[in-house]
Amino acid sequence: MYVPATLALPAPPSAPAGVLAGEAPSGEVAAAAPIQNTAIGVLRADLDVLAGHVASIAGALLVAPGKVDRHSAGLAGRRVVLQVRERRGWRTLAGTRTGAHGRYRLRYRPARIGTELVRLRFAGDGEDRGSHRRLGSLNSFRLADASWYGGGGSMACGGWLTSSTLGVANKTLPCGTRVTLRYDGHTVRVPVVDRGPYVAGREYDLTEATKRALGFEGVGEVWATR
Repeated sequence: MYVPATLALPAPPSAPAGVLAGEAPSGEVAAAAPIQNTAIGVLRADLDVLAGHVASIAGALLVAPGKVDRHSAGLAGRRVVLQVRERRGWRTLAGTRTGAHGRYRLRYRPARIGTELVRLRFAGDGEDRGSHRRLGSLNSFRLADASWYGGGGSMACGGWLTSSTLGVANKTLPCGTRVTLRYDGHTVRVPVVDRGPYVAGREYDLTEATKRALGFEGVGEVWATR
């Protein structure tokens, strides 16, 4: 009995040796999951505090570009940290996980009086790129008694005192030392330019220009730090 021969179908091309089915050939990169850029939004930052009090920052971690408002749809469950600038890099001070809509609130109590440069950072993960945001200076103040003086004349640290000279007089700090003063919501950073005051209990004499910049009334307490 005669049986017709079955026609052979062409075999599919075989994968190169060492390559499994479904695997990209050597030298080719399989498509990765999309990674999105992020941005750290800030709604409020209270970075000027008296010693012993808590600084706080609130905002949201967003897909970039993003703007924080009540309609923001942010990234929940991510870790955002507050970092301080040091000689060898950035050190983490505090951290938190973002909640609904990517919202976060960070709180930190400074360990000492002083001024430090701080930033916010999200390190990133498999889905989202990391990002950071500079916040400027975190200032921890103490109370200091102050007065002001004006007129002309030479200053102990050199130069001539005028109504536009920004600075303070202090009895012991080296000339040129920069101090940060805060009063009634206004902040200035000025150098020591003169010696004084010579009234018991007072620590700083503000020049006329410094007095105006702070809205200082004459004699009283200011917040001070270095």
